[in-house]
Amino acid sequence: MEWNPDALRAQFCHALSEMYKTEVPLYGNLTDIVWEADAQAVRANQEAGEDILNPDDVLPSRNRVERHGAIRLGTAHELATIRRMFAIMGMFPVGYYDLSIAGFPMHATAFRPKDLDALARHPFRVFTTLLRMDLLTDKTRKLAQAALKQRNIFTDRLIELIERAEKQGRLTSSESAEFITEGLETFRWHSKATTTLEEYKLLKAEHPLIADIVSFGNCHINHLTPRTIDIDLVQKLMLEHGMPAKERIEGPPRRVHPILLRQTSFKALEETVYFRDASGVFIKGSHTARFGEVEQRGYALTPKGRELYDGILAQVNTEAAKKQASSAEYEEILGNRFRDFPDDLSQMHSQRLAYFCYRLTQNGENLAKAQSSSGTTASLSQLLQRGILEYEPITYEDFLPLSAGGIFNSNLSSSTSQSKQLIANAGPDIDSFQRSLGTQITNEFQLYERMEQATLEDCRKRLGIETVLDVN
Repeated sequence: MEWNPDALRAQFCHALSEMYKTEVPLYGNLTDIVWEADAQAVRANQEAGEDILNPDDVLPSRNRVERHGAIRLGTAHELATIRRMFAIMGMFPVGYYDLSIAGFPMHATAFRPKDLDALARHPFRVFTTLLRMDLLTDKTRKLAQAALKQRNIFTDRLIELIERAEKQGRLTSSESAEFITEGLETFRWHSKATTTLEEYKLLKAEHPLIADIVSFGNCHINHLTPRTIDIDLVQKLMLEHGMPAKERIEGPPRRVHPILLRQTSFKALEETVYFRDASGVFIKGSHTARFGEVEQRGYALTPKGRELYDGILAQVNTEAAKKQASSAEYEEILGNRFRDFPDDLSQMHSQRLAYFCYRLTQNGENLAKAQSSSGTTASLSQLLQRGILEYEPITYEDFLPLSAGGIFNSNLSSSTSQSKQLIANAGPDIDSFQRSLGTQITNEFQLYERMEQATLEDCRKRLGIETVLDVN
């Protein structure tokens, strides 16, 4: 069987997950906890009272295999090459993230599938950050540039396979297997640093994430994230199992109709690393970087919905900072403030706060077969009221910079950043990021809009309607 991007993406994700389990055993424990939590949640929601021991029997298949990973890159060449690598697996850059707002000298995109069918087949995504040299002090920038210039995070064979796929549009079955094996080397953990201990300390003093990016020979995966249907239960089980879970879940509060993304994690491990000393001899040290994260995905919000969400969150953070709120107090403020965001599907639809997929009801299917509506004009509201169309929310496939910042910050030391003022004064620089990337980033709002419109257009054609009005 020759190269198929969806199949290759699924196989690569599985291989990466297995590798990470061997490197970070707690990640394997976390995936077990997620399975346990999903099973409990499914059983709790069974009206018939019959125990369903396997969540696979009722959950969409993507829930069980879904993972997102995160990597940190140092140079434009690394970013451009990883883009080419991910493209072979049907993953493309979606969304631009300015992480300076979270206090990090980095910006990012997410490589992921872009259409509903590919997402349904396998939704693997990788949040990919790039170090911003302009946000480093002179001494650190020179050290970082010199260290990164010496490394190559891609094997020669991987580059050959990428070029073959790009030029010939195909990979054989054996080449696809090689692609996975060679690609894993880019993300594998190495316990020997490429910097000296003194250089590592200098980088870490400016910002711990700079040290993580610059001090190693590749861009080791720093976390893999399974998806759950009940993150509150996962958080509870993590604590019960003695995992060093972070204090609270990042993102919006628990809702009947979840929105965007909620995340939690176990804190990063302190791992043994060997650094060279001045004479070139390796000496034992430690580094903290890799952790385990879990997520619960909700609905994708429109710009109007996102504006409401961001405004409420800003109020929450202002109130929490003013009160110097504890974790429990923050949760209370969050819940109170988010009462202003409708937790009702019909309101979210009528107010255009979220994106939806449309499909024909049985009544609609009957009309489509009869083509009795041929050539007419109808309004979306009429089609819904008459039970011809129905809708369901589109899943949010992207990320929240402030939530990511909360996760990252919970895993960092409390060292003071020497480049704090540079980062504080920074703003987004999407043009520079896209130049490094070598292509344009897809805007996630436009992508969800196209998904929504495509489902409505399919319904329109099947019904034989000329125009559907009052869509927006």
